[in-house]
Amino acid sequence: MNLWNTIVLEPLLNVLLAMAGMLFHNFGLAIIVLTVVIRLAMTPLTNRQTRSSRAMSELQPKIQELQRKYKRDQRKLQEEMSKLYKEAGISPLGCLWPMLIQFPIWIGLYQAIMQAMAANPEDLLNLSQHLYPWGLVQQGVPARQSFLWLNLAQPDSYMVLAVLTGGTMWVQQKMVTPPATDPKQRQMTQMTTMMMPLMFGLFTLQFPSGLALYWVVSNIIGIIIQYISGGWGYLRTPAVQPALVPQKPAEKK
Repeated sequence: MNLWNTIVLEPLLNVLLAMAGMLFHNFGLAIIVLTVVIRLAMTPLTNRQTRSSRAMSELQPKIQELQRKYKRDQRKLQEEMSKLYKEAGISPLGCLWPMLIQFPIWIGLYQAIMQAMAANPEDLLNLSQHLYPWGLVQQGVPARQSFLWLNLAQPDSYMVLAVLTGGTMWVQQKMVTPPATDPKQRQMTQMTTMMMPLMFGLFTLQFPSGLALYWVVSNIIGIIIQYISGGWGYLRTPAVQPALVPQKPAEKK
């Protein structure tokens, strides 16, 4: 636990409080600025994830062909798929790294928000054990819980952040997810594209709105970065329709 505090919790907590001290004690603005910094720092990984996702989608026909060819020989199938990935210069795990890296940030940010919102002497005493001896950090204590209509330590009772979280995540996913030609793959893609935004939208109803604010701003920045690099991407691409089987001409009697 001490290692987690040293590596994740305390840096996030102190940077947030220092930013709040510079931003007129506005903890909400501090969360937004920190989100921008984190997203910009992760841009190379995010771009790599986008390229890997597109490359994986382009390889789907070849992967399905290998699955049909070696469906009774799983070892050979794995060997051929590894060879295919190597030839294409991609890694299946390349799509997961940005998400895996963000998990500790989400957990640490949740803890940092709850620690910073010290509401009584006992909470303030616990908070003092995690503070750096920086003047800006001291200026940011105690952090103000109010930001716009939000209490940053409580879920958004108006559910605005839930809608924004789900909506921005859906747009971001649609921009980078190419339409699948295989019906089963298309159905799975559509389900994933809908389930993730719904799941995170429901999370915002349980977690502090400060964390939800991070998700919304992070998604908006992701949309902007993706738009700059590739326009609206697949958001405006029409769904792929199954190919029509040509009809044989009617025989003349």
